Amino acid sequence: MPLCIDFLGPVITGHKVNNIQATPLRGSDMAFRDHLAAATIEKGEISLIHEMLEHSQSSNHAMTIFENITECPGHKSAINMLTRDRLCAAIGIEPEAYIDTLGWAMTNPSTPVLVNTDDAPCMENRAPEVDLNLIPIPHHWPADRGRYSSASIIIAQDNGIRNVSFHRQFLRDKNHLVVRLVPRHLRTMVMNARSEGREVSVAVVNAPDPVVLLAAAMSFNENIDELTIAAALHEKLYGTPLQLVELPNGVQIPADAEYAWWGRITLEDDNEGPYVDITGTVDYERQEPVIEIDGLTHRDNPIFHALIPGEAEHKTLMGLPRAPTIKAAVNEVVNCVDVHMTEGGCGWLGAVLKIKKENHDDGMKAIEAAFAGHKSMKIVTVVDEDIDITDPVRVEWAMMTRWQPDKDTIILSNQRGSSLDPSRYDDGKTSKIGYDATIDFGVDREGFMSVQ
Repeated sequence: MPLCIDFLGPVITGHKVNNIQATPLRGSDMAFRDHLAAATIEKGEISLIHEMLEHSQSSNHAMTIFENITECPGHKSAINMLTRDRLCAAIGIEPEAYIDTLGWAMTNPSTPVLVNTDDAPCMENRAPEVDLNLIPIPHHWPADRGRYSSASIIIAQDNGIRNVSFHRQFLRDKNHLVVRLVPRHLRTMVMNARSEGREVSVAVVNAPDPVVLLAAAMSFNENIDELTIAAALHEKLYGTPLQLVELPNGVQIPADAEYAWWGRITLEDDNEGPYVDITGTVDYERQEPVIEIDGLTHRDNPIFHALIPGEAEHKTLMGLPRAPTIKAAVNEVVNCVDVHMTEGGCGWLGAVLKIKKENHDDGMKAIEAAFAGHKSMKIVTVVDEDIDITDPVRVEWAMMTRWQPDKDTIILSNQRGSSLDPSRYDDGKTSKIGYDATIDFGVDREGFMSVQ
């Protein structure tokens, strides 16, 4: 199926499909590669098999571009780009403001712009045949099953709905991936299609710009087109529209992505895992859906985003987008000032909330709302406005001076657990705990205030 330069293609906004005329590509300096100026350039030869991980560990996890990859001549790879501070610097936002900016985008989605196919940077090199072995997909941890594409997003379109999300992909052979589908919208989309004997058209996209990655990491209770959230962030932070291009299978992707391959989530399952996940523990083997790849394209001098699972970049991408949804849920019942997904909680399983207490039970209400806002969480701690929630010492200090275990603790049993938690019960359930480390409402606060 040929690509059509003037195709009047579908752009999906929420649940709806709108037609929009393809327009000329506008110049952009906000692509993935444009955020790598501070990276160290490694010119020495390096293998995809474990050596990028070893380099990261020996360099104190420096942001690095590898230019000489043994298995993939002509391709580069980047690691350790999207730690919290580096991400905020890359997209031009203060760390203290990122939650409210993401929250704003969630409530102000925008429509991406479809651009001419032949002008799109991601279409500069269309491979004559598919061989994913020639792409620098790394095998980081010795415990992993093999080579994994962990930072690539999957864009799926089916029955007029678009979904954009992260799901790790094991490289099985030159044109097949096995994808770990966690129980979210894409899995539902695939299961519904399979019940009708259908495959789902997808694109696997590596290294779009960071706001697209942030939007893809968000999850919502309802079907929301994450590219409309990315478009809002793109306009607010960069002052330009998010530009998409249509692939031969009809799936639209960010036009300035480094790599894209297109194909179908098939009716076949195969072994996936083991895999070192965000907790640093090894996730076990499962039967998961197979993606068959029909075509591949990339930019000139492409740079593959080779995220290392279980390290800071992984935790940032998973944790940062959860903070605004938690804050929004808590703000429905109390005045929530800030949310921090903790490092010890792997950016996923634990959070500290800062609230402005206006009623005696605000702390307890905040805990319950936070668990509802992010059902994978296991521990929530609530503190007052004077506590630095990014400092675990100050959070523990608040607990030791403002928390009483018998009256300021909530324990919930038989709750939905996270598949990332190896301690969960056999049925997938877990217990959860919340600590209200705020000063009791109405008391004299002076005796609770630190002079340090």
